[in-house]
Amino acid sequence: MHADHMAEEFPVIGLDTLALEAAQLMAGHRLPGLVVTDTDGKPHTVLPASEVVKFLVPGYVQEDPSLAAVLSESMADRAADKLGDKTVRHLLPATPPELAAVNHDDTIIEVAAIMARLRCPLAAVMRDGTLVGVITASRLLELVLAPH
Repeated sequence: MHADHMAEEFPVIGLDTLALEAAQLMAGHRLPGLVVTDTDGKPHTVLPASEVVKFLVPGYVQEDPSLAAVLSESMADRAADKLGDKTVRHLLPATPPELAAVNHDDTIIEVAAIMARLRCPLAAVMRDGTLVGVITASRLLELVLAPH
């Protein structure tokens, strides 16, 4: 099976999309991440949901998770406020993760190898420089585990 047969339609966001909008899209559709496009609309990187969660947790709590126990529930309720007027660009690390991009005719093992090497929850399927769809890790596993 080739990547273009495994790919699914998937929402895509830009670097200047509001962070809150991206987080709501992930939460509303239970997405493991989103493909982020550059200012020219070309796939640039992936924003994993884990990066959004990391942005919401104060740095001192990330360094010492035991401090989370002393934070009030009202502070937790306001965690999303931290996204405020930030854009997706603000959520990405200084060196954004390499885009897990695969060719439309790559095999299931080639796709799995790229996703595994980059530890990415999804792969952008490209044909002639154009995004044709996305393969999530759960979709890949579904296909690998399906009886033949």
